[in-house]
Amino acid sequence: MLVLDIGEVAERSGVPPSTLRYYEEIGLISSRGRHGLRRQFDADVLLKLSLVGMGKAAGFSLAEIAAVFGQDGRPELPRDQLRARASELQRQILELRMLRDVLRHVADCPAPSHLECPTFRKLMQAAPRRSLVYHPSRERKAGGGKIARRR
Repeated sequence: MLVLDIGEVAERSGVPPSTLRYYEEIGLISSRGRHGLRRQFDADVLLKLSLVGMGKAAGFSLAEIAAVFGQDGRPELPRDQLRARASELQRQILELRMLRDVLRHVADCPAPSHLECPTFRKLMQAAPRRSLVYHPSRERKAGGGKIARRR
């Protein structure tokens, strides 16, 4: 079996060595040992890292991703959770498409006031109500909730 050192794994996967060490510490991946001071991994770690990356991109926590890997390190896919997450992503895609359409219309609309534009009004009525609810946690993630002022 092909063996890769931590630098090769980092280069091939795009995952920094510090993250690889952390993933090993929490049990997401495992090395087969060391050659000198450098950790050595079986080549199949690259596939596992791809699954971790996909899970993170889909919004799963590292703990949720770790639970997918059984005791033997093989994935035990929680199909119901994956279906639920796919449905949530589909809802987000629809909301983002609507937001994209509104922004494009606002940018290109020739009406003197958008409030007078019938297309804009239809788009605003169709906008999902959920996105209009204030979420302080979203504000903190987006920069502390402070509004920049022009001077």
